[in-house]
Amino acid sequence: MKKWFKNNSLLLVGAVAGALTGYLYWKFVGCSSGTCAITSKPLNSTLYFAVLGMLVCSLFKKSPKKESHVE
Repeated sequence: MKKWFKNNSLLLVGAVAGALTGYLYWKFVGCSSGTCAITSKPLNSTLYFAVLGMLVCSLFKKSPKKESHVE
């Protein structure tokens, strides 16, 4: 379990930062008419931005090095 957290810590940081951003976006910008699919409810906005945060942070995750088998 510790190994999984260590390998995915950047994704977890992105998810938390995205969730916080999504909640703050709902709180301060939101949707005045209530018909917006993402920003009409705080849960929708928080989850959507958490996924976006993970995706953005996954761009910076280093991929494991492949070993070359040269003989």
